[in-house]
Amino acid sequence: MKKQIPIEPGDRYKDKCGVFGVYAPRRKLSELIYYGLYALQHRGQESAGMAISDGADLLVFKDMGLVSQVFSQNILQSIKGNLGIGHVRYSTTGSSYWANAQPVFGNFRSGSFALGHNGNLVNSRELAMELSRKRVKFNASSDTEIIARMIERGTCEDIIEAISSALGNVVGAYSLAILTEDRVIAVRDPNGFRPLCFGEINGGFAISSESCAINAIGGDMEREVNPGEMIILSADGCTSFQFTPQVSMSLCIFEFIYFSRPDSVLNGKSVYQVRYNLGARLAEEASVDADLVIPIPDSGFPAAIGFSERSGIPFGLGLIKNKYIGRTFIQPSQAARKIGINLKLNPLRDVIKGKRLVVVDDSIVRGNTSLAIVRLLYDAGAREVHMRICSPPIRHSCYYGIDMVDPNEFIATGRTIKEIENFLGVDSLHYISYQGLVDCTGIPKEEFCLACLDGDYPIACYDEINYEKLMLEKIVNEK
Repeated sequence: MKKQIPIEPGDRYKDKCGVFGVYAPRRKLSELIYYGLYALQHRGQESAGMAISDGADLLVFKDMGLVSQVFSQNILQSIKGNLGIGHVRYSTTGSSYWANAQPVFGNFRSGSFALGHNGNLVNSRELAMELSRKRVKFNASSDTEIIARMIERGTCEDIIEAISSALGNVVGAYSLAILTEDRVIAVRDPNGFRPLCFGEINGGFAISSESCAINAIGGDMEREVNPGEMIILSADGCTSFQFTPQVSMSLCIFEFIYFSRPDSVLNGKSVYQVRYNLGARLAEEASVDADLVIPIPDSGFPAAIGFSERSGIPFGLGLIKNKYIGRTFIQPSQAARKIGINLKLNPLRDVIKGKRLVVVDDSIVRGNTSLAIVRLLYDAGAREVHMRICSPPIRHSCYYGIDMVDPNEFIATGRTIKEIENFLGVDSLHYISYQGLVDCTGIPKEEFCLACLDGDYPIACYDEINYEKLMLEKIVNEK
């Protein structure tokens, strides 16, 4: 296995990104994309952007911040067009600064294009070095720009052929939304690491990282984009083809555990139902004598309901979430993260006091957030705290689009369950079993990437240097 790339520690993993695209000639396109991105805001809170075409010209507008902060009503009214794409971002490869916001703009021999990317390439170093030898200039440090520059340098006359040719050299996870003057293009990597679907809306078509965003604009999901498939939306309708053979289906298991919204559908399965199943399975695997089942908001809600109904222990709210506080891993220092946790979650003391609690959460990475929550509960008067976790212990890094920490920082690395239990100070701790997790999805194990849990990587990971540092140094030297 490859050398691990050190990543700045965080209490949680960062979500990936969200892509969205619409072809709707008789609709107010900028608002459709705005609401689509709003529905995908959970997938990225660092930057937001959209690119829209009126059939002749292509405009890209992007900035740092939430969707509602980036796009004012005046901006939306000024952006006109019939087709477009949008993007919300968390950084995986490339830091959080303006140049890395997406969509990325590019010029091709037959016109211009814009590109939004969800995922992470594992051969970024090799591709960057090759482009550098060809004197290609970069404006940002994200691997999305690598894909864009490879498309630009394509020798094919047609951009569809150029995209296919460029992606033939790419290894890793990518779900792409690409806009040209007259087409919206959806592309999914041959392993299907990241979700991507398309559907119909009144007067057109839409593509999205999750079905919930298509539903949000009044559309209906038709199906998911297959691994290795390219779907083209245009005035000619919806066409598709396999630009490369499907290698396997390796959907990230954490889409079901944490990333996707519970009202989305993945691989034909309700995310809510899978999370409910996880809680019910935990109740079977790790029953406990307790007074109340409470979730860690918000991702723990469906599983806590499942645990409660299967165990017969009443469900209740023990922690209230301040929805205006950003996720704790965004905080710049450990001290600020601790304050952020206290601001984000407030215990209901009258509900908790004197109770034996079952606390249901999606996962534990470093454990600092869990530790702080346990202390909050005890300080609020909880008599016992029993933690039930909807994923097995995380012990391996992700290279396919989740900004996970160095595995040396994982709480489960080198520790037994009992040692983790003692670290957190809980009365008991139980992770769902590996088989239990897979069973709850109703999908064969072979159709998932579970590398962060078992270290079995679907494709080789061979970037052995910090790609971001390489690119930033290159940009500085060139300027």
